[in-house]
Amino acid sequence: MKLQIGNVTLPNQVVLAPMAGVCDLPFRLLCREQGAGLVCMEMVSAKAIYYHNKNTELLMQTDPGEHPVSLQLFGSDPKIMSEMAKQIEERPFDILDVNMGCPVPKVVNNGEGSALMKNPALVREIVTAMAKAVKKPLTVKIRMGFDGEHINAVEIAKIIEDSGAAAVAVHGRTRQQYYSGEADWEIIRKVKEAVSIPVIGNGDVDSPQKAKRMLEETGCDGVMVGRAARGNPWLLGRIARYLEDGELLENPSPEEVKTMILRHARMQLEYKGEYTGMREMRKHVAWYTAGYPRSSKLRQAVNGLESLNQLEELLEGWI
Repeated sequence: MKLQIGNVTLPNQVVLAPMAGVCDLPFRLLCREQGAGLVCMEMVSAKAIYYHNKNTELLMQTDPGEHPVSLQLFGSDPKIMSEMAKQIEERPFDILDVNMGCPVPKVVNNGEGSALMKNPALVREIVTAMAKAVKKPLTVKIRMGFDGEHINAVEIAKIIEDSGAAAVAVHGRTRQQYYSGEADWEIIRKVKEAVSIPVIGNGDVDSPQKAKRMLEETGCDGVMVGRAARGNPWLLGRIARYLEDGELLENPSPEEVKTMILRHARMQLEYKGEYTGMREMRKHVAWYTAGYPRSSKLRQAVNGLESLNQLEELLEGWI
């Protein structure tokens, strides 16, 4: 089933969550190729764009093969957020997202990310200013609240809708929880009942069956897959297929995992060079191989990886 966000039609209801340090260009391309309906970039600081930070340029690179793709901004100044949104709108991304869910202290302590959940008036200002500044669909990612005493996702989602956003993604945890405990899908259902824009559910979707259950239990319009996609780009396509026709595709074989790791590594090297690319691949290899026999030994060896040849040799004797 397709999902409509503003004037952008997604081929299915499965969205790769924006994850810092994970969703770079190579990983997004692999997830899109495997069947994700929408891939989201790592979050980009509006202030960093404003001050022409050179690292930000790399974060905002896109590839024709990954569309539809969403670019996510974070910040707390409505003027800077809207001006930077307007400045980058010509870039080849399809949807502009606003981060109001990041729990990391250095972001929250700046009044950004999930800290915005504490300030509904500022949420209104930011979304209103950005929606007026750009023609591309604007979406917002939120949490259920800042902490257990302040569960206000419904109120914030209504403000987001009233302010001109085209969709909202809801992570069923508070900032206080980070990624611990079980996600509360009930809050996603309440948000869905309160607004008429598409609602994308996020939290604990780690299998095709769970994705279907989330859609059924909450009525949400799409599912967002985060940490479960690390080292598992196949999951997005498996979910999309299961939602479409009920077919449960097999997990990849160890040989397929090997092939994907090497392909991912080559893409990383092309994108970031050997030094950075191989260091980035260390965590990806750990994710790809988790749960397999001898994976802990492999993970230890991976920490010393410096070249593609070393990775090829390491995987040769793995399984």
